[in-house]
Amino acid sequence: MTKIVIGLAPTRRSIFSAPDAVKFADLTRKRLRELSVEFVDIDDIAEDGLLHSEEDRIKIAEKFKAAKVDGLFFPHGNFGTEYEVARLAKELNVPVLLWGPRDERPDENGIRLRDSQCGLFATGKVLRRFQVPFTYMTNCRLEDAEFERGVRDFLAVCNVVKAFRSTRILQIGPRPFDFWSTMCNEGELLEKFNIQLSPIPMPELTCEVKKALEEKTEVAEVVAYCREHFNIAIKDNELEHVAALKVAMKRLTVKYGCNAIAIQCWNALQGELGIMPCAANSLLNEEGIPVVCETDIHGAITAIMAEAAGMDEARTFFADWTVRHPDNENGELLQHCGPWPLSVAKEKPSIGYPLAFDHPGAVEALAKDGEMTLCRFDGDNGEYSLLLGNARGVEGPYTKGTYVWVEVENLKRLEAKIVEGPYIHHCVGIHKDVVPVLYEACKYLGIKPDLYDPVEEQVKAYLRGE
Repeated sequence: MTKIVIGLAPTRRSIFSAPDAVKFADLTRKRLRELSVEFVDIDDIAEDGLLHSEEDRIKIAEKFKAAKVDGLFFPHGNFGTEYEVARLAKELNVPVLLWGPRDERPDENGIRLRDSQCGLFATGKVLRRFQVPFTYMTNCRLEDAEFERGVRDFLAVCNVVKAFRSTRILQIGPRPFDFWSTMCNEGELLEKFNIQLSPIPMPELTCEVKKALEEKTEVAEVVAYCREHFNIAIKDNELEHVAALKVAMKRLTVKYGCNAIAIQCWNALQGELGIMPCAANSLLNEEGIPVVCETDIHGAITAIMAEAAGMDEARTFFADWTVRHPDNENGELLQHCGPWPLSVAKEKPSIGYPLAFDHPGAVEALAKDGEMTLCRFDGDNGEYSLLLGNARGVEGPYTKGTYVWVEVENLKRLEAKIVEGPYIHHCVGIHKDVVPVLYEACKYLGIKPDLYDPVEEQVKAYLRGE
């Protein structure tokens, strides 16, 4: 599970009960520890452990920067000091979580001690003035289910933002000539999102493959792993080349400091190595290094986002929208030559030959059914969005490659969205419902969330804790 660290800055305002604010700040700290949430505290800076003075805020900002916190959490122990919250949030530029404990009934004299909810209204308005996006967790008690759910979802949002903002993709070769749909604007991705590409030519990859074959040790380990986990339907020397390709791609990923790969999987590679890269891609995908086909940079970005939204607990699969289900009006075939990770498979996969090519090295397996999220980051003409929604695996006829038949609520509506764009025939799937997390993360990334089902109000309700 990915490590996410948040900066905890409970806040108060002087005209309400300071002791009660301290009490609830300490109770919040206790609850976060129970939930195993890692946080950087301010109790060594502020005398009462609360944010409400400018002098403390400056020191807190420096501490949080030094700790490289991934998000900020502002529990409003009482009304809170909204401008200090906004100043700190603006300076840190990470996701922000607002919450306050539900207020008790007034005492016998009609006195209210905290007015936490009222303070949240004020802070939300000031954050908007500062143009700081934020996540709001409903005014609830620490023991309520929506508190735990809200915190865990926020950590996942932080993980998406962290992964997206630190993305560097190993681009192995240019896109195949025929794939105009996978072109991207490298300069714009850097300017808008700080997404970097590390392009290398095909000979650099093949040189690394040859080195791996000569050294033998790592290649032998990968071959042994494949023989244990796959049915092998290719020759021994072909399997060795698959293993060497996997080793080479991982070494280059480390060398260039990348967190995903987009590879020109055909045709030059087959002329150089005589194999398809699908099985090597599958092995890397299983290790949590997303690899996508046809040099689809936007597809690689999508995979990074989806895995981060799932807190790296489930692997993604890169797929083509291909054909409609022969019997199910809302069914569709998701398929690719064979790059899907082992953990996605419903059955023991085979390494053999793909549907459309004569070269060996593709994985064949039916994927698990069940509930899943399907998504696609894409853009053109300077605008970017994330298509996302839910699907479930259904029965369907056998086909080659890695595949799964899925059913959506309204395939005609989804089909129109893909055709009309800015999306293409590629998507990323994950066997988790991460739609609300991805939807919320978009507000921090400057991306428009584009739900292919009309469920935006349900997603917002979920995020509110309903």
